[in-house]
Amino acid sequence: MTEKVRCLIIGSGPAGYTAAIYASRANLSPVMYEGMQPGGQLTTTNEVENFPGYPEGITGPELMEDLKKQATRFGADIRFGMVSSTDLSAAPYKVTIDGEKTIEAETIIISTGATAKYLGLPDEQKYAGSGVSACATCDGFFYRKRKVAVVGGGDTACEEAIYLAGLADKVFLIVRKPFLRASKIMQERVLNNPKIEVLFEHETLGLTGDKVVQGAKLVKRHGQSDETTVHIEIDGFFLAIGHKPNSDIFKPWIETDEVGYIVNVPGTPRTNIPGVFAAGDVADPHYRQAITAAGSGCQAAIEAERYLSEKGL
Repeated sequence: MTEKVRCLIIGSGPAGYTAAIYASRANLSPVMYEGMQPGGQLTTTNEVENFPGYPEGITGPELMEDLKKQATRFGADIRFGMVSSTDLSAAPYKVTIDGEKTIEAETIIISTGATAKYLGLPDEQKYAGSGVSACATCDGFFYRKRKVAVVGGGDTACEEAIYLAGLADKVFLIVRKPFLRASKIMQERVLNNPKIEVLFEHETLGLTGDKVVQGAKLVKRHGQSDETTVHIEIDGFFLAIGHKPNSDIFKPWIETDEVGYIVNVPGTPRTNIPGVFAAGDVADPHYRQAITAAGSGCQAAIEAERYLSEKGL
């Protein structure tokens, strides 16, 4: 079974839904497949206070539902389904949904996002949205004048720790190795910050607390003769061990960096394939914010409309 569409949007979230709004208003009759997590990562966020237009804040699921309703209002065809294979060798591009249905699309907007890496502890799920976060910029505001911990030893972890140090009273940086992997300048900034205490050779065993995070159980020098267990009191636990862009299914065709982020033409959502655009976190290793994702979704839809117009499609 094959269906022909002018604009196919793969993935939802702020980027996908915004692209659907703009593409619908441009009469592109977009079809969107939401993927395994309709609404994207924000559906797991309890409180969003930094998205413009919501002065009192809004929950992540409510924000995504508002965006979805707006896209639907303008005629976007939003469906549940997963992309199982792609053939972007020539236009119209072929995308298979759930191993059964083939979509032939003149333009494609990829907005599949990126998934934060976790340690794999059961407590990470237990306290999700109640003290556990993978985005300091998103959630750090809630931990003003409190104690938090950041896990990781690279540039991202150091950046998150420095950012949180501007808000919190105390920041523990939990580093598994006896050294930081971050750049020299980032190491210096962390080690010279009086609010940041680096816990070298520490690993997290679990989290404690009544409904919300109140502490963390750590092990120092795991497996060594002087191994010891440590408990720290914290209110927030931030993961900063990286993200995995959801781009694998496109890699045979689309250029990505060494991590897997889709490489866009600088300043645009264009990829190396004409008529295929990438928006949101799948192409953004730097900001990963709802508002920047939404902005790139807008850009992708505008680019798709211009591409179709130029091709007379």
